[in-house]
Amino acid sequence: MGIKKKKEMQVAALTICHQDLETLKSFADVEGKNLASLLLHCVQLTDGVSQIHYVKQIVPLLEKVDKNGVCDPTIQSCLDVLAGIYLSLSLKNPLKKVLSSSLNSLPEFFLTAAIHSFTSRLQEELNTTDLYSYRKVIDNISSCMENFNLGRASVNNLLKNVLHFLQKSLIEILEENRKCAGNHIIQTQLMNDLLVGIRVSMVLVQKVQDFQEDLWKTSSSPIWQNMCGLLSIFTKFLIDDDLLQTIRSTSGLAVILFIKTMLHPSEKIPHLISSLLLHSVDCTSTPEWFMSSCRSLCCADVSESAVLFLCQGTLAMLDWQNGSVGPNGEALLLDTAHVLFTLSSQIKEPTLEMFLSRILASWTNSAIQVLESSSPSLRDSLNGNSSIVGRLLEYVYTHWEHPLDALRHQTKIMFRNLLQMHQLTVEGADLVPDLFFVELTESLLRLEWHIKGKYTCLGCLVECVGIEHILAIDKTIPSQILEVMGDQSLVPYASDLLETMFKNHKSHLKSQTAESTWIDQWHETWVSPLLFILCEGNLDQKSYVIDYYLPKLLSYSPESLQYMVKILQTSIDAKTGQEQSFPSLGSCNSRGALGALMACLRIARAHGHLQSAADTWENLVSGARIKQGLVHHHCQVRIDTLGLLCESNRSTEVVSVEEMQWIQFFITYNLNSQSPGVRQQICSLLKKLFCRIQESSQVLYKLEQSKSKHEPQNELTKQHTSVSLQQYKNFMSSICNSLFEALFPGSSYSTRFSALTILGSVAEVFHVPEGRIYTVYQLSHDIDVGRFQTLMECFTSTFEDVKILAFDLLMKLSETAVHFQDSEKLQGLFQAALELSTSTKPYDCVTASYLLNFLIWQDALPSSLSAHVTQLACGDGDRSAAVVERNTLMVIKCLMEILEEEVSQAENSLLQAAASFPMYGRVHCITGALQKLPINSLQLVSEWKPVVERLLLMSYRLSAVVSPVIQSSSPEGLIPMDTDSESANRLQMILNEIQPRDTNDYFNQAKILKECNNFDMEDLNASVLNIDTSTEIKGKEEKTCDVTAQMVLVCCWRSMKEVALLLGMLCQLLPMRSVPESSDGLLTVEQVKEIGDYFKQNLLQSRHRGAFELAYTGFVKLTEVLNRCPNVDLQKLPEQWLWSVLEEIKCSDPSSKLCATRRSAGIPFYIQALLASEPKKGKMDLLKITMKELISLAGPTNDLQSTVPQVHALNILRALFRDTRLGENIIPYVAHGAKAAILGFTSPVWAVRNSSTLLFSALITRIFGVKRGKDEHSKTNRMTGREFFSRFPELYPFLLKQLETVANTVDSDTREPNRHPSMFLLLLVLERLYPSPMDGTSSALSMGPFVPFIMRCGRSPVYHSREMAARALVPFVMIDHIPNTIQTLLATLPSCTDQCFRQNHIHGTLLQVFHLLQAYSDSKHRTNSDFQHELTDVTLCTKAKLWLAKRQNPCLVTRAVYIDILFLLTCCLNKSTKDKEPVLENLGFWEEVRGIISASELITGFPSAFKVPGLPQYLQSLTRLAIAAVWATAAESGKRARDVPISFSRLLESTFPEVRSLTLEALLEKFLSTASGLGEKELPPLLCNMGEKFLLLAMKENHPECFYKILKILHCMNPSEWLPQTEHCVHLTPKEFLIWTMDIASNERSEIQSVALRLASKIISHHMQTCVENRESISAELKQWVQLVILSCEDHLPTESRLAAVEVLASTAPLFLTNPRPILEFALCQVDASIALDLALAVLCDLLQQWDQLAPGLPIMLGWLLGESDDLVVCVESMHQVEEDYLFEKEAVNFWAETLIFVKYLCKHLFSLLSTSGWRPPSPEMLCHLQRMVSEQCRLLSQLFRELPPAAEFVKTVEFTRMCIQKERTLACLRLLAFLEGKEGEDTLVLSVLDSPAEVRQLTLPRTEAAC
Repeated sequence: MGIKKKKEMQVAALTICHQDLETLKSFADVEGKNLASLLLHCVQLTDGVSQIHYVKQIVPLLEKVDKNGVCDPTIQSCLDVLAGIYLSLSLKNPLKKVLSSSLNSLPEFFLTAAIHSFTSRLQEELNTTDLYSYRKVIDNISSCMENFNLGRASVNNLLKNVLHFLQKSLIEILEENRKCAGNHIIQTQLMNDLLVGIRVSMVLVQKVQDFQEDLWKTSSSPIWQNMCGLLSIFTKFLIDDDLLQTIRSTSGLAVILFIKTMLHPSEKIPHLISSLLLHSVDCTSTPEWFMSSCRSLCCADVSESAVLFLCQGTLAMLDWQNGSVGPNGEALLLDTAHVLFTLSSQIKEPTLEMFLSRILASWTNSAIQVLESSSPSLRDSLNGNSSIVGRLLEYVYTHWEHPLDALRHQTKIMFRNLLQMHQLTVEGADLVPDLFFVELTESLLRLEWHIKGKYTCLGCLVECVGIEHILAIDKTIPSQILEVMGDQSLVPYASDLLETMFKNHKSHLKSQTAESTWIDQWHETWVSPLLFILCEGNLDQKSYVIDYYLPKLLSYSPESLQYMVKILQTSIDAKTGQEQSFPSLGSCNSRGALGALMACLRIARAHGHLQSAADTWENLVSGARIKQGLVHHHCQVRIDTLGLLCESNRSTEVVSVEEMQWIQFFITYNLNSQSPGVRQQICSLLKKLFCRIQESSQVLYKLEQSKSKHEPQNELTKQHTSVSLQQYKNFMSSICNSLFEALFPGSSYSTRFSALTILGSVAEVFHVPEGRIYTVYQLSHDIDVGRFQTLMECFTSTFEDVKILAFDLLMKLSETAVHFQDSEKLQGLFQAALELSTSTKPYDCVTASYLLNFLIWQDALPSSLSAHVTQLACGDGDRSAAVVERNTLMVIKCLMEILEEEVSQAENSLLQAAASFPMYGRVHCITGALQKLPINSLQLVSEWKPVVERLLLMSYRLSAVVSPVIQSSSPEGLIPMDTDSESANRLQMILNEIQPRDTNDYFNQAKILKECNNFDMEDLNASVLNIDTSTEIKGKEEKTCDVTAQMVLVCCWRSMKEVALLLGMLCQLLPMRSVPESSDGLLTVEQVKEIGDYFKQNLLQSRHRGAFELAYTGFVKLTEVLNRCPNVDLQKLPEQWLWSVLEEIKCSDPSSKLCATRRSAGIPFYIQALLASEPKKGKMDLLKITMKELISLAGPTNDLQSTVPQVHALNILRALFRDTRLGENIIPYVAHGAKAAILGFTSPVWAVRNSSTLLFSALITRIFGVKRGKDEHSKTNRMTGREFFSRFPELYPFLLKQLETVANTVDSDTREPNRHPSMFLLLLVLERLYPSPMDGTSSALSMGPFVPFIMRCGRSPVYHSREMAARALVPFVMIDHIPNTIQTLLATLPSCTDQCFRQNHIHGTLLQVFHLLQAYSDSKHRTNSDFQHELTDVTLCTKAKLWLAKRQNPCLVTRAVYIDILFLLTCCLNKSTKDKEPVLENLGFWEEVRGIISASELITGFPSAFKVPGLPQYLQSLTRLAIAAVWATAAESGKRARDVPISFSRLLESTFPEVRSLTLEALLEKFLSTASGLGEKELPPLLCNMGEKFLLLAMKENHPECFYKILKILHCMNPSEWLPQTEHCVHLTPKEFLIWTMDIASNERSEIQSVALRLASKIISHHMQTCVENRESISAELKQWVQLVILSCEDHLPTESRLAAVEVLASTAPLFLTNPRPILEFALCQVDASIALDLALAVLCDLLQQWDQLAPGLPIMLGWLLGESDDLVVCVESMHQVEEDYLFEKEAVNFWAETLIFVKYLCKHLFSLLSTSGWRPPSPEMLCHLQRMVSEQCRLLSQLFRELPPAAEFVKTVEFTRMCIQKERTLACLRLLAFLEGKEGEDTLVLSVLDSPAEVRQLTLPRTEAAC
């Protein structure tokens, strides 16, 4: 990021006509000093910037002329020329502004002549008759009025003519616009001209002095007549719905402005406008001129939009300030508000809604201006309790979560303004106790925090009344807001609110408290909750708090940093001390205090709150902590620590040596991050560091240069800068060395991505552009042939990201690459690319494309290709582009020739093509080459034209070959994969069934492939007689390979995909020819039409999703080009195609090829592309007409012939509602779509119901937003009922009517169940609504009418529908009304004496009671006393129907729900009566509960083989209630002795696993909370001495879930409490129990295996601690345990098992290590996996030395280094086996593990161990076996390398990589063996053993040093 040059200003040069030029020449003097000479020199220049300097000299020259010069004809002529120049310049040309600014300083005695010249020239302009020149004239009128005295005077002189011209031009432009219908480009230009004309007319009225007088206000005045004419035109524009809304809205402004200007006296203006808005104009008393001009606004039905724009004009054009409006103006203000409120309920079009919100916000601004000097009556009308403010609040609450950001912003303005309005009405009173503000605050705080509008309104309220009022209501508000910051959608709102609050609080505290103690209170309120979240919060919460909230807090209060650092440092020190005394693994998701500290320091440094970096390292954080942070186990801690080092508020801050060392350390261990987000952040932060190095090096270099020039004696400073620059260079070189070393064979995708991205940043930042004199580092200097080859090999990665990064980096190093070109090597690369481009592996063609592009751009193609292309003669400047163009043309011609031959073969046999040479790879390479071509500067146009024609023909031929498969009714299995006759016959039957409309004979019968050289398929019956056991064919190179249906399908759909992308790209990139004969483009109009027809055919007829999805991508490119095309015929093509396909859909012709299955296949994509490309700024007419047609087709129909059109319409609507590009333009049709979906769901035709369901799902997403979690019933993705029905008012009566219909029949007396399919959709919508703050204040759109119908839906015979009805009821009942509603529902339940009742009805009612009670218990901001009192009443009602929970009720389902209600009541009342007298006991509630439990089946048991519906649910509910009763009795045992209704032992002995599982879950929770120390310190007495019980249970439990929980409870308990009892209880000694546990861990499923392993490890630890003196007694068990842990670490096991193994190793390690705390730098902190591997090997080597076990250990570790013996066998087998063409079967993708990293670390530590210990093998024979093995591997590898084909790294990538890895391992082992033999200096001999090819040696030599 070097110093950027200021962008040069581009100025178009001015020119003059020939006559003016001759005039200047005639008056110019010989010396060139007069004005004519000056102007002549100026106009002869071609550079506009130079002309500006001459223009600025005009006035100074004229100032030297005396007054007599006025009569000088030279000056007169020059002024005339100047006027012509000014009017000829375009509006945006800087010369125009410079000229007007200069002429404003013209000497006064020249003004008259100048005005005359400008007036005459302007008159000539006004006389123009060319319609397309009108815009220039209008622009000139506008510029004359814009701060230009001469221009304004000229316009004033010609006012009549100017007005007449504007009137004429507006009329003619409008007429021309109508004539050009369909030409979008011309129409857009004309609409813009209209808009400018209206605006200029308004500017004239506002700025011309004549309009301030009354002389023109006579009916005979021409000006008056023109004004009337313009007013009439504006009125016409205003009511014309075909014009753009911007034109109409501006016309509304103009109408009001002209009325204001023309009406006299001004006191009548408010009344007239008010009558206009209210449609109450009195024609008899209204001026005649007004009626003649605006009659259409008075008499006709004016559209809502026209009234809206008049309201806008009223508020914008009238003066509302300083009380100038008077009483009539105040009345107009109120009338305008009422009109706007009326419009808000009528307008639903998104753009008009946006206008309305802006106008309402404007109204509140005007109201504030009027209130500042208004009458008392207006204050009463606009205070907080008035109806207008209530309507405004309702509008805010309805729209504060609107999808449009701009509209939400307007609601914020309105809310802030209405608060200010209320303040003005109660001016002088105390705001805090004001009832309006108090109620508003409480109502907002009662809302849930997931409502975004709540944050905005609370912020406005804080600004108005202060934060102390809100904190007085609830002090936990800051913590509550921080809690919701885990939701990304809420984070910006929450952080803005917190910022507003803490700023307001600080200001308040500073003003109230004189001392400095206020800061402690402020920290306690705002900083302490933040630190708690940073240390203890969840992952997302911490990240968002750091990103959004922390920077704002530190920016406002930098002094808080010291406080935060102090707290966090103390916490870290305390935790470290704790770890020293009790080491623990901790949570993997915890960032802890260290992470919080790094985040705070990073933010502080990035925002400039730290004095200096050195001061930071010395005083705030130590270097050890920095290194801990850089390798912390939590990724965000690593990122924050890296950010602390890289980010700085000063871009030139010098990077210290310590920082460079830490960065190098970080890169060593963090390139292989698995998180894409972390990788991106690492690369971004390092790029910032490189920019800092580059910028600071420039400063250091300049400082060094200045010191050497001016202060040569100061050698110390000079040396310091030189040293710093050299350190920079060494650091960058070291970094790049590390990054290239990371590109070793077998490196993972993440490592390669990180290394290549960082290298690309280095190349980008440290480049040497023109003008830069110094760059501290250049990557090209560190590139050698080995590294160049390494970058090339990155093309073989299966990830395209890596290919792109490698290609871009090679392009940045293109000059360096020239030195490594070898003609033989390049020929091999080209051949490899051609071979890969026809591979059956789809990813190989991508590699081929990048290889070819590299060769093209490096001018490195084989010379044999040059015969295809004419050589170009060009200058040096164009040479690079010309070479690329020539090479691209050569490659494309070569590929086309091969491809045309292959297409010809495919026309004979598609199967042969699919198996041997799938053609899509060639097309992909052609597309890739064209994409990189500089299209705008083609030089070989004559050669490109035939190439483009051939490309198009070849594409059509290829498509024709493969389309029969893609367009088949079932493209996935047309070719039989079996060869027996039975399979072939069966396939024949299937083909006949699934192809009712396809007439393709080629695929009309099943084929049996024989093993033969030709592909002429014989008749099926003849084939059956000669069946072979393998289905194989031989390709053109006689290579035998299987052919499968998958191969054929992949070949076909990928070919279609590549052809579609190629054609789309050709349309997008290539210039178009206006006529076939012209030479100005490469594509003709006819060719474009052919491409369009091709896309149409394939999109409408293809059945395979892969084919039509990619065809859609290409078609979108074509439609975008067509809409921008100046050719009218091409512009109209999308519209014609749209009508054509709509007609075909409507006709439902049986012969139609349209696919009615597969969600209509490509048809929705086709229509989607046509509509999405329509210009968004237009009227969107195509969308409107299409939606109208589709909605009419999607509606219910009785005609079965219309089913197919209905299915198509539903599928297309679904696609359109899902298309984000249509944005808010699709919203007006949501209600109609919802109606169609709900009604379609009742259709008897399955296809209609299926499509309706899909449409409904898309609508739910469009209305409520994309679901961001798995919880279907979460509070996100919901909206208030008022907002929903305000946005979609048509759905209110529709849903109510549909719900009523369903409810009336749901509980009919007929015994036949009516399932009411639409009920599901209705309830699905209704359950996503929630109450609005305005509910209960108005009856409009009330939710009340829905309640009785939803209650009745609870009687549905469908279980799921009853559940949905219960959930849907909750949002329709306000919180305050819930207790009464519950009591009403309970009263409807039958008594035990009733004889006739339905269990479905009871169940539905109970579910509604349950969900209402649950919602009530979750509600906040309710006083405890009210809550308790209301629940007490509910409890009493519940007792009255208690028989439903007993055996008197025969239905277990309803019994279970009633017990759930009882359980919920116990939870609610216990929560509300903590530390008080228990309410439940006083009500006798527990007594009843005990009775229920005592009489239940838990006590009495069930009959044998008892199976009843609802039994598991009933048992679970009953068990939960029983457990609650047990805990309640245990809690009261100290007060009153009472028998427990049922014991835990009894529950655990139940024969039902549901009972045991729930009981164990409750007990496990108690044990875990006690063990963690978070709950009670001791176990309840009930749970003491239960070890014996759990042992017995463990032995006999056979239910997996229960068994898992038992083992987990045993693991939580202290083994000393239960292990001694094993022999007594289960007749197993402790050792035998340990063996039993280990057997469980060996054989059971993963979760049981994990907990059994943990339990066995805990028992092992117990034995190790208790048998210190006799550990040999458990040696056998210990060995078995070690073997078990090893087996648990194997790769194939689930993650949970391996994590358990890690946990037990970490917990038991201190018992086995000689030193339980190894002396390591990171021994006491949790580190990332990369460094953990390094540290583990270090510990292992240290232990081998301590235990004196080097002799037996070293051969084993050398064996690890060399690898498994099978590795090389695999290499040999893969080299010699015949390649099998199985698609998509790749080697296992290497996501993290990297073999050579392990080799590198192991080799490093072994060398270190051997060097420090000085150990040598006691006898040479000890290592003989290894030496022989290594020698054999060297020989075999050498042989394998020689057998590799040319460019093996590309064509045999897997084998080549495997061999390179094995070579590195062998080399490392050889070096260690040589070291042990004392031959460490003989590296060259070791390397020569392999005898590898030169390129392989170049590849591996640099890496060997790194690996060892």
